[in-house]
Amino acid sequence: MTTILDDQKLSGYSFMQTAIEAVEAFMLARADGKTVSPPRHHVPFDGHGDLVFTIGGITGDRPLAGFRVYDTFTGNEQTQIVAVWSADDARLKGVVLGERLGAIRTGAIGGVAIRHLSPPDAKVVGLIGSGLQARMQLAAAASVRPIRKAYIYSRDARHRAAFAEDMQAQLGLEVKPVACAKDAAKEADIVICATSSTRPVLDMSDLKPGAHINTLGPKTIDAHELGLDVAAAASIIATDSTEQARSYASPFFLQGSSHEQRMVELSDIVAGRTAHRTSSDQTTLFCSVGLAGTEVAVAAAILDTLSGKDA
Repeated sequence: MTTILDDQKLSGYSFMQTAIEAVEAFMLARADGKTVSPPRHHVPFDGHGDLVFTIGGITGDRPLAGFRVYDTFTGNEQTQIVAVWSADDARLKGVVLGERLGAIRTGAIGGVAIRHLSPPDAKVVGLIGSGLQARMQLAAAASVRPIRKAYIYSRDARHRAAFAEDMQAQLGLEVKPVACAKDAAKEADIVICATSSTRPVLDMSDLKPGAHINTLGPKTIDAHELGLDVAAAASIIATDSTEQARSYASPFFLQGSSHEQRMVELSDIVAGRTAHRTSSDQTTLFCSVGLAGTEVAVAAAILDTLSGKDA
């Protein structure tokens, strides 16, 4: 019988370490040319929205294949489905329904970026945005760095207060709500932007020297949550998929600039094939775009964990 997981079965943050290790393994395989990760594919339904597919997996000794599909239909809560096959024996390993797996996977990608780009002794996180993605990013940061304190800002004071109370209880960290984005970032070794803002919520003057930044929100020329001066100041600009970054319908926010040419693959940093942080005063930037196949790898690792197998 095929295993089916839903958001309730993936509640909490206990799968984050498993997810981070699955993404890291996927990145190493990608650096060796052993993954399948094409850009996402939109199938339009006129007047209603799109079905969006990401298809991918990993080759090698334990090959995986699968897909994720989600909708952009108006008037309904978005539905996501991930299906995973063991490619060597054509066995359907399982199906995951709901939004939580995607957030875990995106958090894990962010966690791998933080592991390889942030100061090794980073203890303070600043968060802009208080949704599920921000929660997962904080959980990931706490999994790979000795985090002791976090500052949270979002536009709704009730949301940031609820975030602080919940994440403090869940992760055992001090989490403090603050009244503006600058207050969240000014003492932070790691800054996480997970907003829907089409205008910059931070610029370089708001950041502590040597900070690492993960940006998850809008990253197009016409709508971006970070000031372009952050990219200009960054010693390293990384992304999980340069191919995906250059495949959006609306141009990527660094397109056509010298900064676009400096952008490197996170997988090459993980594999030690390109530059990584070398000093405490370097600013580093990670642009999360959603590497196809990572959701399949994370789902497979969680399915294996729940069935008692080695991931």
